[in-house]
Amino acid sequence: MRPLRIALPKGRMMDEALTLFARVGSSVEPSVLASRRLILPSADGRFEFLPVKSGDVPTYVESGVADAGVVGLDVLGEGEADVLRPLDLGFGGCGLAVAGPAHTPFPELPHGRTPRVATKYLESARRYFAGRGMQVELIHISGSVEIAPLLGLSDWIVDLVQTGRTLAENGLVVFEEISRSTARLIVNRASHKLRLEEHQRLIADLAGALESTA
Repeated sequence: MRPLRIALPKGRMMDEALTLFARVGSSVEPSVLASRRLILPSADGRFEFLPVKSGDVPTYVESGVADAGVVGLDVLGEGEADVLRPLDLGFGGCGLAVAGPAHTPFPELPHGRTPRVATKYLESARRYFAGRGMQVELIHISGSVEIAPLLGLSDWIVDLVQTGRTLAENGLVVFEEISRSTARLIVNRASHKLRLEEHQRLIADLAGALESTA
């Protein structure tokens, strides 16, 4: 039987996830990390790691291509992936927030004008504004959204905020935080049933590693 296959989001969260797996004895050799390999085996042969785009992690796990994955709660909030969510990994903390130029009114614009809001997180933004009973025009941006209000494309943005430095350097401020997000372990339902002992061990090992540094 092949090793458990774990989908990881490329970037900083992947680095933190690999550090956590290394603490449970499943590190990836530096030469493998430096290679162009698309599947990265752990040195102990227990796991195979799949570096993919963050937004694709739930798709890989739900489809069963990956047995499990690591992904931010913000990404899970954008879809309805039918996966198990057994563990909050704690790292990758950030907040989804409404922000905009400091001089722009919030939560209402003058003369009753409908606010335009640029965001990558359409579903999360839609739920938030609907919950507040606010009518807005949502504009989907796949790249950097901070520039949208600076160029007049939008009045506000909804985006992830970690330190707030990028906002500050561009004259933007947070008006309101929508939600908090951290990395979560997600698991394919069928794989969990078929390989229950392996999944239980994975969850217990990661939880133990997190508790040891709490």
